[in-house]
Parts: sequence; C-alpha cells; structure tokens
Amino acid sequence: MTDRSTDAELHARRASSFGDQAAAYARHRPDYPADALEWGMAGAAHPVREVLDLAAGTGKLTEGLTDLRRAVTAVEPDGEMRAELSRLLPDVPALPGKAEDIPLPAGSVDAVFVGQALHWFDLEPAFAEIRRVLRPGGVVVALWNHDDDSVPWVLGFSRLIRTGVSRGFAEETQTLAADGFSPFEQRRFPHAHRRTIDSLLATVATHSHLLIAEPDDRAEALGRARAYLESLPGPGEGEFDYPLVTTVFRARVATKITRR
Repeated sequence: MTDRSTDAELHARRASSFGDQAAAYARHRPDYPADALEWGMAGAAHPVREVLDLAAGTGKLTEGLTDLRRAVTAVEPDGEMRAELSRLLPDVPALPGKAEDIPLPAGSVDAVFVGQALHWFDLEPAFAEIRRVLRPGGVVVALWNHDDDSVPWVLGFSRLIRTGVSRGFAEETQTLAADGFSPFEQRRFPHAHRRTIDSLLATVATHSHLLIAEPDDRAEALGRARAYLESLPGPGEGEFDYPLVTTVFRARVATKITRR
C-alpha cells in the first residue's frame, strides 16, 4: 500500500530540488524540437504571437519559442533558475510566479507552454489560471522529453540510473483533461541530444530523483551507468546522439475567460 503522505513529501522535495543546480540544468538539459513547438501552436484558433512559458526553468523551452519569433514571457518560481534564464536570454521578461497564481492579466497570451513541469503543478487551480490568461481560442501545450526506450541500449541505461526515490513519475504516459478546455490531443516527436558519456551523466544528474537521492545511492547509480556506457561500441567511442522522444499534449481553451 502506498503511503500518500510520504509520496506527497517526496513530490515536494523533487519539485524544489533544481535551484541549486541551475547552471548545470542550463548547460546539460536538452532543448525541444521546433516541429513539436509548431504543432503545439497549431492547436490555437488563431495565429500565436504572444506566449507564456510557465515554470520556464532556465529557459530551454523559452529559447526555442523565441527562435520561432514569438514574443515570450517567462514565469518561474525559483530565483536561481530565473536568474540563469535572464543571464542566457536577457531580452525575455522573466517574472517570479507559479502556475497556481500567474502574474499576468486575463486574456493576455495566445498560448501557454509548459516544458517538463506540468507534473509539479496543482492541476485544478493551475488550469484555471492558464484558462484565465489565455485569449479565446488560445492553446495550452505541455511537453516532456524522455528516453526513447524503443532503443535497447537506451532502455538498459534508463533502468540503471534509477534510485530509491525514482518511483511515481511516468510523464510520457500521462492522460490529461481539464475543465474549460477541449480534449487534449497528443503527439510524439523523435528527438536527440548530442552527448558524451560525461555530459550524459551530467544531464541525468540534474534529474530530481538523483538530486534528492542519498549520496551513496546517487554515486552507485551513476557508477553503474558509466560502466554500462563504456561497454557500448557507440557511446564508448566519443560523441553520440542520445535518442529521445518528445511527447506533446495540446488543448484549446473552450470557454470564455473570466477577467479579474
């Protein structure tokens, strides 16, 4: 039987674990494929010009949206993550705030994007706030990068880096629904992250389950993973493309916004 209080505590610890690793997160986390971002925006009833990147972290998604020539506002609760975003993207407004209390006026954006973060939200109030800040016909888009487990060696690697606190998160298999939105559509996009053994291990070391693991547990998982990668003919020889899949959910706001 699952201890719900323990799970809630674990969730909170993982959600707040990133700030101390903001520079590493910015350096090592993958971006998002442009076609996934375009597909998300295509769910709106009108052209998307102004976008909110909600829980923007260090700006991995923000940068992709600005590259597509959208006017982006970033909202991020963690001060260290937000400072890293502003250092990398000084022209992007970066506001303190959280999904359940978005610091934007009602009806102010055409799309709300959430990269690698929706599972940290209190979903009912967060979707109410997302609905509030969207213009009629606007779209909410949630994205996750995850390992392409259809590749056998990737599946082997992902199993090796699990720790005692790795349970409870299967972002790529979520089913989403929210009041005031159309049914969510889902698509998966092939993606890749150019890595070496060292930089891949640095990437997974920024994952929340490893950030909060006991030091010995963390070191053991990373040590197993290194030995495994060094035994492979591709990754063991230098730079390689680490196979990813980007899962995208989109839904159009289906009710009129309520201004406040």
